[in-house]
Amino acid sequence: MSFFNTFRGRLSLVLGVLLIATVGVQYYLNLRIQAENINLTEMQEQALLAGFAIGVNSMTSQDRLRDFVGREGQSFYNERTSKRIRDILVIDNDWQVYDSLSGKYLPVENVEGEYVSKDLRQLTDLPPLMEKEEKLGEDIRNFPNAGAPDDSHADGEAHAIPVETNQGRFYVMIILNSDKGAAAARAAQPLIFTIGIFLVSIIVTILLVWRFTTPIANLSRAARKVGRGDLSYRVPDTGRTDEVGSLTKQFNLMTEELEKSKVLEEQLQEAEKSAVVGRLASAIAHEIRNPLNYINLTLDHLRKKFKPEDAGRSETFEKLTVQLKSEVERINRQVSDFLRYTRPVKIDFVPVDVRSVIENSLKIVEPQAEESGIQINIVERDDAPAVAGDADVLRSVFNNLFLNSIHAMEQTGGKLSILITREEGVVKVAIRDTGPGVPEEHAEKVFQPYFSTKETGTGLGLAIVKRIIDEHGGSIELESPDDGGACFVITLPAAVSKCPQCGGEFMDKDVCPDDGAALVSAGASSTSSDRQSADKNTEI
Repeated sequence: MSFFNTFRGRLSLVLGVLLIATVGVQYYLNLRIQAENINLTEMQEQALLAGFAIGVNSMTSQDRLRDFVGREGQSFYNERTSKRIRDILVIDNDWQVYDSLSGKYLPVENVEGEYVSKDLRQLTDLPPLMEKEEKLGEDIRNFPNAGAPDDSHADGEAHAIPVETNQGRFYVMIILNSDKGAAAARAAQPLIFTIGIFLVSIIVTILLVWRFTTPIANLSRAARKVGRGDLSYRVPDTGRTDEVGSLTKQFNLMTEELEKSKVLEEQLQEAEKSAVVGRLASAIAHEIRNPLNYINLTLDHLRKKFKPEDAGRSETFEKLTVQLKSEVERINRQVSDFLRYTRPVKIDFVPVDVRSVIENSLKIVEPQAEESGIQINIVERDDAPAVAGDADVLRSVFNNLFLNSIHAMEQTGGKLSILITREEGVVKVAIRDTGPGVPEEHAEKVFQPYFSTKETGTGLGLAIVKRIIDEHGGSIELESPDDGGACFVITLPAAVSKCPQCGGEFMDKDVCPDDGAALVSAGASSTSSDRQSADKNTEI
């Protein structure tokens, strides 16, 4: 197994990718922030240079700052620098504001018609001055905005540049707009990207944990089911090739082997039980049947030779002897069931007409059905072909099923329906009665040996039926119709005949249609004929 096909390898690979992605994003952010800082520094320098140039121009010409920046062809106050520069003040050697870009600090006319300049030292709405005393010397005392705290220039910042003229030292003060919002945004960018990477890492981790824990939860659920005895449960195969996938495959192999072992153990127990029953049946047949025969013959002798002449006593005597013979017959039938179940079934496979076998079996139950008011109905569809089997052995199957149905309806009456149909290569016989049916909790146990809901039953009747059907290569199922009752569906393979000359197989024919040769029995068929005819319906 390759390392990267293991969960550890994939987890290491994903963590490595996340680490590289995190470092790469941080490196990209650093480069981007550095480029933005350089760009901002350049913009600030350009703004200061433009402001200084505009201020010097105001000193050397008669134009006001507002007139100069509005002049066509000037390149100092352009779209880029105008966004950064809020105002430009020109201060003369007497600390009077000589000119102002915004016009806010321009000289104003008094009542006498004279223009009075504003004193810089009296201005209180200027943003903090960025230059310190080591640059401006003692002149810094004349700047009212000098020495302001760093966090007080939320509305901008001021820069003072001295200019030596023939009239003394002038100052150009450039007031820049604040970039605190942009700085905050730049500072938040790394945090936002870091949070994004962190969220991606969390999502990837959750997916990995989910992918790893889901098969473990499946294994835990499967272990609980297996612990409760459900060895047929299998963990869904997700096609994983890592340790968890290997564990899933090994678990399924383990449960499969356990299931095989359980089946073998049940078969062994069944074989041991059958062996015990076989020995018991042999003993019963030897030790009980002889006395039963003697008792039965003695009862017949008593009924003939010692029957009382008195009518009342004769009726009582007849009733008691009949009951005794019935009990003897019941015991003898139970002994026969034991022998039939423990001995191997000998089957002589020949083509058998299922309808004929069913009609012969019904003759046994017809008198009892008539007494109990039970109607018997036979329906044959599609001219069902013969089946490969033994008529005598199959008759015991139908005898058992018909007797069970009659017993289920003997108190209430009802209807016994037999439906014979053909399908591809098989013949189906559905035996349905309108009795109380089989409880759902007993439906899966009716074919198990020694299971019976009757107090006097051996529980071998339906087990023998299933065994005979299995020996014929067919199947039997119990269905519970929605409207009540019980329905046993028997499926038997259709019989085929083989031509000894051409080797062809045919159903429902005695001679080969190709060469006219007599056909011989070839056993069960896997295909069916396409012939169809009208239903045959018989009521008894």
